[in-house]
Amino acid sequence: MQRPPFPVRHELAGWQLFWAGLESSRPVAPAAVARLRAEAAAALRARLAPAELTAQPAVAALRRLFRAAGTDPTRYRPASEALARRVLKGGELPAIHPLVDLNNALSLALLCPCCVMRAGSFSPPFTWRAGRAGESYESLRGGDFGLAGRPLLVDEIGPADTPITGTTRVGIEPETTAATLVAYLPDGVVEPADAEAALTDLAGRAGIDVGWTGLSRG
Repeated sequence: MQRPPFPVRHELAGWQLFWAGLESSRPVAPAAVARLRAEAAAALRARLAPAELTAQPAVAALRRLFRAAGTDPTRYRPASEALARRVLKGGELPAIHPLVDLNNALSLALLCPCCVMRAGSFSPPFTWRAGRAGESYESLRGGDFGLAGRPLLVDEIGPADTPITGTTRVGIEPETTAATLVAYLPDGVVEPADAEAALTDLAGRAGIDVGWTGLSRG
């Protein structure tokens, strides 16, 4: 797999980042996206019982990588694990925006955190490193989120994403039609080709175009 169309420097060992360019410029059928959300949740519940989640290789590996960066994963769970827990308890994927809904469906399929950043909201090059003392950003959950010791994606502007909770700076807005997706994969556990295949399948079902894919690793 080729590298993404911008530089990415890795300071955290054990990770590989799968990147993709997404476009939803043509009309996206709400019914197709609703089916995608429902099918993604149903597929996870068919695969796993709630008690089996933490034993999954991707989940266990992500917990180890969080600890290595300085984060207790039982206190600050990877976003994918938190989402999967809610779904396995009977919750459904919320309808947010087609690009976000696709992102969440991919996160469930891979059991790895994924993020979509709207086009024009970030400035490469990126660095994948541990957050430093004093770093924070406005979280999509609301309020200021401290980033010290968190696995952190940083661009020329500043912190862009942690695979715990995203930031409003790069968040998808109602009128957004293009975005860059990044999936945080534990190296040697989740294959980039599997991430690409899952994204291609899910995006096709949602009517969203995948313009390019790439992989960065340390």
